[in-house]
Amino acid sequence: MENFTNETIDTGQLPKFEKVTFMNLHPKYIRVVLINLALFICILILVPILISTFKPELFSGRVWLIIGAVIPVFSALLVVFSIIGFHKKGFAFREHDVLFRHGIIATNTIVIPYNRVQHVALHEGLISRYFGLAKIEIFTAGGNSSDIEIPGIEKEQAENIKQLLMGKIQKQL
Repeated sequence: MENFTNETIDTGQLPKFEKVTFMNLHPKYIRVVLINLALFICILILVPILISTFKPELFSGRVWLIIGAVIPVFSALLVVFSIIGFHKKGFAFREHDVLFRHGIIATNTIVIPYNRVQHVALHEGLISRYFGLAKIEIFTAGGNSSDIEIPGIEKEQAENIKQLLMGKIQKQL
């Protein structure tokens, strides 16, 4: 057996992901986010109306007052946080890894080395497709959901990114 060593690593010499220039999501993606929110808010408004049509005894004047106050405040908060969240998201592809940054109150940065990537998927939602945008999903071993989802990328760029990642995966094999 070889001589085992376990030397201390100088953390000051490690590469700093904070110095990476992150690319922002495509500006059209904010429209996708706002349209999805508008649909959600419409459903949020329609559900009490439909329930009150079939069960009017459930909704007194006080309940309508509470719903009338809560839904607009909740909707406004959703829109504000969605817009802030859009501006905080970013991604970067480096020589050996992919980075994705997101978060509103706490910023999270996910770093995945290419040698851990097992599968890459490209998805287009109905509204995203209308705006020519797609989402890249990057999967690593050990889970049934993606580790990184990068939404709001122009479809052509997303296809190029998928090809880049698939090429990196093939080199690892």
